Amino acid sequence: MKNNGHPSGLLDEFEGTVQGHRDGHGFVQRDDGEADIYLPPNEMRAVLHKDRVKARIVRQDRRGRPEGRVVEIVDRPEQPIIGRLLHEGGVWLVAPEDKRYGQDVLIPKGATGPAKVGQVVVVQLTEPPALFGQPVGRVKEVLGEIDDPGMEIEIAVRKYGVPHEFSEAGMAEAKAIPDKVRPSDKKGRVDLTDVPLVTIDGEDARDFDDAVYCEPAKVGRGKGWRLLVAIADVSAYVQTGSPIDIDAYDRATSVYFPRRVIPMLPEKLSNGLCSLNPEVERLCMVCDMLVAADGEMYAYQFYPAVMFSHARFTYTEVAAILGNTRGPEAAKRKERVKDLLNLSDVYKALLKQRSRRGAVDFETTETQIVCDDAGRIEKIVPRTRNEAHKIIEEAMLAANVCSADFINESKHPGLYRVHEGPTPEKKEVLRGYLKAMGVGLSITDDPKPGEFQAIAEATKDRPDSQQIHTMLLRSMSQAIYTPINSGHFGLAYEAYTHFTSPIRRYPDLLVHRVIKAILGKTKYTLPMLPTPGEAHAKLAKRLASRVKAPTQKPQKAVVAPTKEVQAWQAAGLHCSANERRADEASRDVEAWLKCKYMREHLGEEYGGVVSSATTFGIFVTLDAMYVEGLVHITELGGEYFKFDEMRQELRGERTGIRYAIGTRVRVQVSRVDLDGRKIDFRLVREGEDLTARAMKDKGVSSGGAPTKASAKRGARGKSADSAPVAAERMEAGPQSAMQAFKSAVKKAANKMKGRKPRR
Repeated sequence: MKNNGHPSGLLDEFEGTVQGHRDGHGFVQRDDGEADIYLPPNEMRAVLHKDRVKARIVRQDRRGRPEGRVVEIVDRPEQPIIGRLLHEGGVWLVAPEDKRYGQDVLIPKGATGPAKVGQVVVVQLTEPPALFGQPVGRVKEVLGEIDDPGMEIEIAVRKYGVPHEFSEAGMAEAKAIPDKVRPSDKKGRVDLTDVPLVTIDGEDARDFDDAVYCEPAKVGRGKGWRLLVAIADVSAYVQTGSPIDIDAYDRATSVYFPRRVIPMLPEKLSNGLCSLNPEVERLCMVCDMLVAADGEMYAYQFYPAVMFSHARFTYTEVAAILGNTRGPEAAKRKERVKDLLNLSDVYKALLKQRSRRGAVDFETTETQIVCDDAGRIEKIVPRTRNEAHKIIEEAMLAANVCSADFINESKHPGLYRVHEGPTPEKKEVLRGYLKAMGVGLSITDDPKPGEFQAIAEATKDRPDSQQIHTMLLRSMSQAIYTPINSGHFGLAYEAYTHFTSPIRRYPDLLVHRVIKAILGKTKYTLPMLPTPGEAHAKLAKRLASRVKAPTQKPQKAVVAPTKEVQAWQAAGLHCSANERRADEASRDVEAWLKCKYMREHLGEEYGGVVSSATTFGIFVTLDAMYVEGLVHITELGGEYFKFDEMRQELRGERTGIRYAIGTRVRVQVSRVDLDGRKIDFRLVREGEDLTARAMKDKGVSSGGAPTKASAKRGARGKSADSAPVAAERMEAGPQSAMQAFKSAVKKAANKMKGRKPRR
């Protein structure tokens, strides 16, 4: 990289991806992993969100951020823009639904197609933006009215580029697949049709990846269990490089929305021939395990089989049977009760082994959106994990670990599910936080997952346990798919992969193919291996900008990855990035639905808990609705609030009032921005003046004079700021932004009086 003689290397050029901001400015996400570069609004006029650009740093802005200038547009991806068609002052234009695009798109008079004013449309650009000109486009597709049921999903799949239509070739191939297992399909497979395998899933499940069976068995010289996990054999029907396979790889995962699923595979496979439906024969891959009494994996084997599901259970039903083996649910399924008890026994053994291993196991609240027939939210309810959920979870973990060990021992390349420990920066933040909160435990320089679990256990009964556990979770890294096995930190496994969901995850399908190749003493090769060079490097950089690659331990000699390893790396990056894409699209739809739901509750008051504190305010999650919104710092009262990064809290300098994760508050719904997916709250004063209570606790009277208590503390040399806030609910009355601004300015001016200028 050239410096051009400029001090500090400000003129060094770099490549990256533009990320727009709804306020008009933007950033360049650098391919080299360095910090994002700020782009002022004038620089954003000639570029679009998601553009690939070459840029350079030209100055530091007043906040000390490096400010960039776009030198060249390297690539402008074919990206449709979704928005509402407007007609203003005789001009047709589309206001993008994704505000990160920053500019409306002009539509020539004859390019509106059949679209009507106010409808949601998809626009294809015909002229790019310029410094003195808006982008121009034409209406490519009309999605409908903004209030049409499911419109939020139609918008999200296009906004995030989620493939939602199968290719004609893929559909033709699916149509030609038989409707049931044929006698010829069973050749070379173990017949398990007499083994009472069952599926256990949620009430609303439509595709069934896995079936389970357990029986007592002699393991070594002691007692134990034989656990069978049978997984749908998708690889028997989806051949490498086939049209269905190409479509599946493009999607990489199924995407789940409220009331709708965009599957990875055509429905004939996902809900039909590959789904382990009850009382029909299905092809499967089996992980057959012997588990010792202490939960250790004694032995395992893989083989292709044909199975017959003897029952389709729901989690609720299984939990009820295990809770009362003489109850009405058990009476209906009496021939399967013993098998379920065996599953419960092996689960408890695996759970003990999990505890000894030191795996992280935090209890978190997941929610489910329940919609009516029109697609509107009826209610948001917490998902409860009962014993049946945990039984299936442990069984799937066991099968995944065995598949990773099988691939690893065979020295065959494949995709591992890697989850690394916290970065050095996150470790320092967590250490400082634990010390500031007086936890008494910390993490080492090379922490093990057991250290995190020990902290969670030691603090579970504290009033601020939710806050502490949230910080522990936030210090973790994201899991990714990669051929380089670095272990799974959270689960405390030396090797881990995904084997159990090939209907909805492409990495699982690849793992099945690898296992079959090993069993057949052959080698599975990814199609169309990329040629090492600039093209592959660009792909890796682009994907790595969205998904951070695992940290590799330094080696004595750096060996360039082979062509084969590069192919697996590219596949892992692709699957990881598209997994994030699916998550983002799902969250976007949920946020849209929640905003639309909360528009009907403007002005209403609710109790809630602070879920996050930032420099600009606090995020609050409502108790009854599980909806999160922002209380801006200007709504916290007429004083100066300082963000304490160590404690992750906002604290008022005058009153000492504190807002941290877990603080209970009462709020009013003040504003809903549907386009921005944002909900704003304001704090509500409830009964006693809580600000006065906080000031009293700090030792300051309402007039600002120190109380006797504070004077005594001062005499002992103890800072009043360190006093804890006793109030469970810490609330302050609402003030307008202008009032807060004036107060802050006045306070700053008073502080500056009498100060000598710095030399």
